[in-house]
Amino acid sequence: MADPKGFLKVRERELPTRRPVPVRIMDWNEVYEKREEDAAALTRQAGRCMDCGIPFCHNGCPLGNLIPEWNDLTRTGRWDEAIERLHATNNFPDFTGRLCPAPCETSCVLGINQPAVTIKNIELSIIDEAFERGLVTPQVPEQLTGQTVAVIGSGPAGLAAAQQLTRAGHTVAVYERDDRIGGLLRYGIPEFKMEKRHLDARLEQMEAEGTRFRPGIEIGGEGQLTGTDLLERYDAVVLSMGATVRRDLPVPGRELDGVHQAMDYLPQGNRAALGEDVPGQVTAEGKDVVVIGGGDTGADCLGTALRQGAKNVIQLEIMPRPSDDRPAGQPWPTYPMIYRVSSAHEEGGERVYATSTVEFVGDENGRVKELRVVEVDMSSGRPEPVEGTERTIPAQLVLLAMGFTSVQTDGLVDQLELEVDQRGRLTRDEEFRTSREQVFVAGDAGRGQSLIVWAIAEGRSAAAAVDTYLRGQTELPAPIEPTTMQVTV
Repeated sequence: MADPKGFLKVRERELPTRRPVPVRIMDWNEVYEKREEDAAALTRQAGRCMDCGIPFCHNGCPLGNLIPEWNDLTRTGRWDEAIERLHATNNFPDFTGRLCPAPCETSCVLGINQPAVTIKNIELSIIDEAFERGLVTPQVPEQLTGQTVAVIGSGPAGLAAAQQLTRAGHTVAVYERDDRIGGLLRYGIPEFKMEKRHLDARLEQMEAEGTRFRPGIEIGGEGQLTGTDLLERYDAVVLSMGATVRRDLPVPGRELDGVHQAMDYLPQGNRAALGEDVPGQVTAEGKDVVVIGGGDTGADCLGTALRQGAKNVIQLEIMPRPSDDRPAGQPWPTYPMIYRVSSAHEEGGERVYATSTVEFVGDENGRVKELRVVEVDMSSGRPEPVEGTERTIPAQLVLLAMGFTSVQTDGLVDQLELEVDQRGRLTRDEEFRTSREQVFVAGDAGRGQSLIVWAIAEGRSAAAAVDTYLRGQTELPAPIEPTTMQVTV
């Protein structure tokens, strides 16, 4: 049982120390100090968990993490039990502990009138301690079922589905079109947010369990395996290739050299940070950089550009600046849209809100040199230009970080003749099955662009559905209720 007076004894919220900005922008390592936390501080923070009668943090987390349980196990130093309870609902707390925006914390009961429990940091402490103590080991199935599953896409949804199905005894092959496994975890997430050694450690565990990885293969691509090949070779197929069609900005000058999609720019930066040779790399060195899009991808571009030696970085967002406190229409325990400062925002650059790009202006060589922008009023629900506010912003590099719109349909989806809804998502029933019986979908491809915790939850739930389809029953947990399947956070 938790300390019933813990939250009364300790009211302060203590978080790990980030490395000084002048130091950390000189390298690509994670922004936090090496994890040698004051054990007393961690115990204090875990002890603030109230053991409340109704733990709303369970509902705030799509995975249904058993947060009060492992908080108390952390408080009392029972690391072997803590990691067991953490892994009971989450395959990859080493990923979510670094990348999740922690909706659990905004639904923490203590957060009604005090700073919420530092759930995310406690989660990360448990998994890092578990790796250091050798408590993360392969879980090899006792026997194989003789049935085979293909997982297409190796992001968090695909990896979660693959690990669960492998542990259930199925023979699982994960296909990835990039040259290495990991999807956006590998090349979309900058090293300063999650060093890839954490991903590699998990892949080693999965290989030891029996999961087979097939990188460098684009299913449905020219000269590659087709959808028909999959159906002939495997008893079931899980599509977890994400919603990869990027939102564009069709304004005059879009064709100019120097205007790039964020997801063309970030993978190059990641490869270079890891010591790979990147011919023709797009770099921010010495340039005025404008990032269009105020979300996490935009912040990743900001941090990457600063490390590459950008002259100046401006991040544009068409929406007005969020408030510092919860809006009235987003009360506890909902996830509020408030003003947040990421580690990249601490490092430099400027954030500009309620501003829309009118035109990209080029020089005589066809390269972008500046943007024409205008302030907008969103009170009507649509961006209305504010008269007299038009201005120009210097830019020799523009990065479009406006998110994704839909699943890629040409290739595999068309070959399998799968249905797609009005939002460009693969349609599916309550068992994660697409319009073709043998084919299931998990993650952004069926849900739409969402969070890493939703991806892992979807992968786990889809795995349970596939296991039921193949064996008639399952013991795998399914954290997602059918009524929440198409809801995004």
